[in-house]
Amino acid sequence: MASMENLKISAASEAKLKAKHNVTIPEIRQRFLNRRGKLLVDNRALTKTNPPTLWFLALTNKNRWLKIVYIQKGFEIHLKTAFEPNSDELAIYHRYGGA
Repeated sequence: MASMENLKISAASEAKLKAKHNVTIPEIRQRFLNRRGKLLVDNRALTKTNPPTLWFLALTNKNRWLKIVYIQKGFEIHLKTAFEPNSDELAIYHRYGGA
């Protein structure tokens, strides 16, 4: 598991997380530390990246599911987004992520 000081979030992304998704940076850090289950790779053609985009679901301390989406570059974690998952994403993660 990467150290949370390696989590990179742009100012624009941080503002969008708060305004659009009502997600805070402490919630995101908690989700990385509390993750159970596997990381999944987003391999859809329209969102494919190099290095690959990874994601997982985790509960907040208030039992709120969040989907965390990021790219790992060496030891750095570059957050792409975080939001409440829809029912399809929950089903996919429960089936393939093991949570």
